Amino acid sequence: MTALSVYYFQRTTVIIYDVNGKPVKKLLDEKLHSGTYLIKWNGVNNKNLKVSSGVYFYEIKAGAQKFVGKMNLIK
Repeated sequence: MTALSVYYFQRTTVIIYDVNGKPVKKLLDEKLHSGTYLIKWNGVNNKNLKVSSGVYFYEIKAGAQKFVGKMNLIK
């Protein structure tokens, strides 16, 4: 789970990638009003299949800003 702060109304996307850079799951793709949001990934891909344990990356884009973080999925 990660917290996301949006400072003004803007399109925001959150995408999970595997270690090879392949998109695994799009968690969010919509315009959000300013505020703080909690984003949670339940460990499934875009086809709702469970993914294996390992290292994944998340990319948050909000307007012109972009942030990439690393996480470990442990089952």
